[in-house]
Amino acid sequence: ENKNSEIMAGKPKLHYTKGRGKMESIRWLLAAAGVEFEEEFIETKEDLEKLRSDGVLLFQQVPMVEIDGMRMVQTRAILSYIAAKYNLYGKDLKERAWIDMYVEGTTDLMGMIMYLPFQPADTKEKNLALIIERATTRYFPVYEKALKDHGQDYLVGNKLSWADVHLLEAILMVEECKADVLSAFPLLQAFKGRISNIPTIKKFLQPGSQRKPPTDEKFVAVKFRFEALALRAQHTTKGDGDPNPREW
Repeated sequence: ENKNSEIMAGKPKLHYTKGRGKMESIRWLLAAAGVEFEEEFIETKEDLEKLRSDGVLLFQQVPMVEIDGMRMVQTRAILSYIAAKYNLYGKDLKERAWIDMYVEGTTDLMGMIMYLPFQPADTKEKNLALIIERATTRYFPVYEKALKDHGQDYLVGNKLSWADVHLLEAILMVEECKADVLSAFPLLQAFKGRISNIPTIKKFLQPGSQRKPPTDEKFVAVKFRFEALALRAQHTTKGDGDPNPREW
């Protein structure tokens, strides 16, 4: 009970590696909501084993976030809770449904990018081309049209939501793959400028924030050192060929 009181009283505490991975969207959403958080990095296999042996990981996996007396796992559950708690989840059930649909789309796109560094070197160029093709023909046209049809500054309703934060994160990730990827999407270019300048998000985008850099070879090596077999087993391929990394 005392331990739960400590969790209740303090800032959210994020347990993950020092890389982006599945935790980065959680960092983004907390930052957008103006919530300060602490991070406890998993740097060795022993760190992860200790969390498991302590019984604090519901399904033996991270990300794990200590918040409001809970030790939450499963990325989607954590994000939904944060979005609802900080009024970033729409005003009614229909708005929430639209937010969910948009978020699922950007999650699929970001999943393709997240998985890229873990793929064999000889397939990376092909998969990078697939990411750009999917971004510009499947995903970005949907958000461009949504902004046009909706006629507001935001994707859903007339205020900032989880969908906007998630889309900006996705746009910046795709731009790291191809800098001019938004050239045919003027409304998304304007959207990027608007959302990037929201004070809490602007702060998160500044150097020295808790935002993490793109996945590099060191992060990949750490991941494989932790759970090479589990990592392979927990990745699945969707029916249309999009890789979708699960929890790590």
